[in-house]
Amino acid sequence: KMCNQICIAGILQGLSEAIAFGKTANLDMELVLEVIGKGAAGSWQMNGRGKSMIENQFNFGFAVDWMRKDLGIALSQARRSGASLPLTALVDQFYSDIQNMGGGRLDTSSLILRLNQKPKQ
Repeated sequence: KMCNQICIAGILQGLSEAIAFGKTANLDMELVLEVIGKGAAGSWQMNGRGKSMIENQFNFGFAVDWMRKDLGIALSQARRSGASLPLTALVDQFYSDIQNMGGGRLDTSSLILRLNQKPKQ
């Protein structure tokens, strides 16, 4: 399960960045995901959560709180065994940001919310 969660964390961060990037370029992100979802970038997360991420809908699925628990287990085991999980540690911190925004019970695809925030000027 920990290997699965490590993969999902990385995939969702990449998907979040792609959607946020495409939105800043005023792309039709539903069309973009339909096209790239048929190629090497395709995944269950893209097909199952891409549209809801575009629409900022996160009230279903596997909660951020549960993902942080699982990533914490993986990171703890990595420390004990000497494995290096730099991306996992980074995405775990991003999920901590979502929790701090009040999103602990949101779906793990809510990772995009960090990128949707407008920088303070």
